[in-house]
Amino acid sequence: MQKVIFSFLFLVFAAFTLQAQDNAQPPVNPNAPDISFDKVVHDYGTIYQGADGTCEFKFINTGKEPLILSKPASSCGCTVPTWPQEPILPGKSDVIKVTYATHNIGPINKTVTVTSNAKTNRVVLTIKGNVVAKPAEKLPEKTNENSATPTNK
Repeated sequence: MQKVIFSFLFLVFAAFTLQAQDNAQPPVNPNAPDISFDKVVHDYGTIYQGADGTCEFKFINTGKEPLILSKPASSCGCTVPTWPQEPILPGKSDVIKVTYATHNIGPINKTVTVTSNAKTNRVVLTIKGNVVAKPAEKLPEKTNENSATPTNK
């Protein structure tokens, strides 16, 4: 009898567990803010070590409610994002600045994940390029020409 009761309780528990895992998404607010970027990838190309590694990602709120950005998360400490702290009103635009520390030589392939209250609540921005060493500065060479003669006056 205990096995029957235990089996019955197990089936009831399993049924509720399966029902609780409904994958239906909550309805999207049709007036929700929406974020639209001019670009999501910035290619520095080849830049010199120690150069200014700042770029901008321009975006606009194409929704009908104010857009609020959460702290963007960078993929490493060498990439620092700066974002607007105030809500972005519908139809208004702003920028997210990303600064890459160019002190290390080598390829750049970093991301910044922007989280917001927009319909698309996460957007991944990418920076790429290659940092190369600065070319050595050449000093003018001293010539030992004997064509110049001192004058004694």
